Amino acid sequence: MDQGNPMNVPATRKDLMIVNMGPHHPSMHGVLRLIVTLDGEDVIDCEPILGYLHRGMEKIAENRTIIQYLPYVTRWDYLATMFTEAITVNGPELLGNIQVPKRAGYIRIIMLELSRIASHLLWLGPFMADIGAQTPFFYIFRERELVYDLFEAATGMRMMHNFFRIGGVASDLPHGWIDKCLDFCDYFLTGVTEYQKLITRNPIFLERVEGVGIVGTEEAKNWGLSGPMLRASGVQWDLRKVDHYECYDEFDWEIQWQKEGDSLARYLVRIGEMMESIKIIQQALEGIPGGPYENLEIRRFDRERDSEWNDFEYRFISKKTSPTFELPKQELYVRVEAPKGELGIFLIGDQSGFPWRWKIRPPGFINLQILPELVKRMKLADIMTILGSIDIIMGEVDR
Repeated sequence: MDQGNPMNVPATRKDLMIVNMGPHHPSMHGVLRLIVTLDGEDVIDCEPILGYLHRGMEKIAENRTIIQYLPYVTRWDYLATMFTEAITVNGPELLGNIQVPKRAGYIRIIMLELSRIASHLLWLGPFMADIGAQTPFFYIFRERELVYDLFEAATGMRMMHNFFRIGGVASDLPHGWIDKCLDFCDYFLTGVTEYQKLITRNPIFLERVEGVGIVGTEEAKNWGLSGPMLRASGVQWDLRKVDHYECYDEFDWEIQWQKEGDSLARYLVRIGEMMESIKIIQQALEGIPGGPYENLEIRRFDRERDSEWNDFEYRFISKKTSPTFELPKQELYVRVEAPKGELGIFLIGDQSGFPWRWKIRPPGFINLQILPELVKRMKLADIMTILGSIDIIMGEVDR
């Protein structure tokens, strides 16, 4: 036997391996496809491929009035549905300088914060399932179901509410809803402490998330990150404090932030945000004023159409037109602090019922840019942790 080539040495492959993760993979949270270049277990390169859920939402908006478009918007980020509705009505309200009644503003804040809780819960469950913890996945559905019960009582729908209107909300809170919501707040605080006991100091969990996917402060700003991704990197930036929209200034709450910038920090920020949301909801429920829930003034036309005898409207719409809202001829960028980050809309009015341009700035899409940077030089299993901690929803990434 030749001594120079011992038989018992296994032949190793030196070339790189290119693998598709998704679009069917359960941990991709929707139809995200990653083309991953692997060297054994190490990630060399990662290219996200989008567009499997593209439905042309921005084009649809340009052919609908705002009220007609409202049922569509809950399909962008279908877990934080109230926020998409909020921004859809906030744009025209700012364009037309429309006042929202005090009560409507409080109802909106309660709904938005409940929606934030529901979204963070459905981030927490699958994130834990991705890194191998099954139990929280079942726990979060218990609490989230209660949030949806509250939504169903107030709006008639569990997920796609169609509740916000230009100048207010669609209907008032039903009798007894406020007490039920206060009960939920008390119950939910015990639930969050249960999550923290179960997860936060779990050694296996910490092993998986500590120091994984670190984003520095400058890096976070340069990549245009927002929401928990930005606040976990030591930037105290929350649009509820910055832009003073709705009436968040009347409540006492803190911005949640961490300075480490890893997946653990993002987890802690989101858990903290759920607690702060409960604080805001409790204050809003206790201080909710009476009065109208919708500004009915905006229902009438800005200018009377002088209809000619026998023209189109006279013959086909029988002289009565439905209340539409005309967008003045100007442009505007409006944003809210959604659970995943800054959700913005760039809107151009054209003196007609339809927007001339409607550009959505989804937080998930912009936070996803940094994924290839974060997973390079990590292990294959860390892709799950990092992608999970970014918190994307393909509905809004692809629009």
